[in-house]
Amino acid sequence: MKHSHLALLAVLISLGQTDPVLAAATLTSSATNNEGSETGQVTLTAGKTGTLIRISLKPGALTPGWHGMHLHAVGDCGDVAAFKNAKAHVTHGDGMHGLLNPEGPEDGDLPNLHAAADGSAEAEIFTQTVGLTEGPSLLLDQDGSALVIHAAEDDQMSQPIGNSGARLVCAVLK
Repeated sequence: MKHSHLALLAVLISLGQTDPVLAAATLTSSATNNEGSETGQVTLTAGKTGTLIRISLKPGALTPGWHGMHLHAVGDCGDVAAFKNAKAHVTHGDGMHGLLNPEGPEDGDLPNLHAAADGSAEAEIFTQTVGLTEGPSLLLDQDGSALVIHAAEDDQMSQPIGNSGARLVCAVLK
């Protein structure tokens, strides 16, 4: 991840673009499973009104079916057994968890991800609740953030994580 970020910065500098906002327009990060192995990739691209998130997970990354996923407040996936260092969901207000919750959502709430029969998953989603470098909920703040994928489907209502279970995959966003 750091190498791709540095490579993008080098290209921008060579083109005379040194604005850090431009350098952070796209961020790609490895996704890690609970054994510490790379299991895929997450790419975020800043847009005018939000952030585009592309997820690509290898076969065997997940069990087949639906999985909750959220943006978490701290970019730390170092505790691979549980990914608890990523802390709670990204949020800037008093909203409750869940895209369907009348008192929600939190800024880090995302739609569920579907894993194919071989455990791979591909998705592209857009969220207007977070930004890479601008907006009320920043992903690239001092401690970064993380995208976390859970063991079960998020019911989009229950507190605090929609009954989505254990954290299985984590990608540091810095």
